[in-house]
Amino acid sequence: MVVLLPALFAVMFLGMQAALFYHARTVAIAAAQQGARAAAGENGSTSDGVSAASDFITQAGGEDVLVNARASAHRTATTVTVAVTGHALSVIPGWTPAIVQSASLPVERLTAP
Repeated sequence: MVVLLPALFAVMFLGMQAALFYHARTVAIAAAQQGARAAAGENGSTSDGVSAASDFITQAGGEDVLVNARASAHRTATTVTVAVTGHALSVIPGWTPAIVQSASLPVERLTAP
């Protein structure tokens, strides 16, 4: 029992940490995609993308899912890229895994036939 119980707890904590990391990563990529869709619209802007990504993170749980989340956007004449960064929650003291996810889309524009 002396050897088995610590090993069992280690496996449980690693499983929980993996789930927290995966969930934070999924929220970050979904927020980046939502921001890219908002910024890629014909009348969209980078501030629309950052706002949409930040709103998505807030609705998904905010600091309880993605700690210190920040969104940034870059738009050119043809593409828009939204990046979301933050940290996953951690059950391991002193370790906060970083999350960085981005999404790119073409900018909507009218063209003459």
